[in-house]
Amino acid sequence: MNTDIAPKKVHQGRNIKRLREMLGIKQESLALDLGVTQSTVSDYEQKEQLEDKILEKVSQALKVPVEAIKNMNDEATINYINTFNDKVESFNSYNCTFNPLDKVVELYERMIKDRDELIEKLSK
Repeated sequence: MNTDIAPKKVHQGRNIKRLREMLGIKQESLALDLGVTQSTVSDYEQKEQLEDKILEKVSQALKVPVEAIKNMNDEATINYINTFNDKVESFNSYNCTFNPLDKVVELYERMIKDRDELIEKLSK
């Protein structure tokens, strides 16, 4: 048994950033959902460990399990992305019941809506 290999530390803030970026969510939009400033979200993303109540709020805003933020490490992220890509490739061999381009348009419209809401909130 090799005892000189330390368990990999999980950086919760970095995990929040990764998940947020994978979901295509800007810091400003997440901040709006959390009721904090964009700089606070940036601070969260720099911290290795966060309070459980903050993790709970962020997980709800991102619609991901708290465990994803607490347990995801570099290796797990790579495996998740590879698994996701494998599933997408196998999914594409089936007849889609939706047009993927429609989903991209929906995401774009959501981003525009989030931006407009942020502008409206900031202008008040």
